[in-house]
Amino acid sequence: MYTFQFDAACELLDIRWQGPFTPLAVADYARKLKSRFIAEGFRPGYLLRMDMTDSFVQPREVLGAFYESFYDFPKARRIAIVTPSAVARMQVRRIMTQPYLRIFETAGPALDWLLEPELV
Repeated sequence: MYTFQFDAACELLDIRWQGPFTPLAVADYARKLKSRFIAEGFRPGYLLRMDMTDSFVQPREVLGAFYESFYDFPKARRIAIVTPSAVARMQVRRIMTQPYLRIFETAGPALDWLLEPELV
């Protein structure tokens, strides 16, 4: 249903979803992700790529479960969402309003944007 990788050298949390979630699956996912985040020594200000290419638009009760499970998760400095689905992009824009978030149709350009040097 999901995979995640931590790349400490780039401070990148790379997540890939496959298929729809249930509220119970969200709780399991959140517990595992939070545990690994701490174990990997990640801190606020990391980079996040979420590849939803093989995922579906999530039901309303699942969105609520995500909010409850992640409202206090450490904040990224950049978020790249990957989805070719116009409906999923609309859902992401409605739910995730961070100004440091961008949506991409493919994973490569998303990673390129995340790793671009930041202008100060």
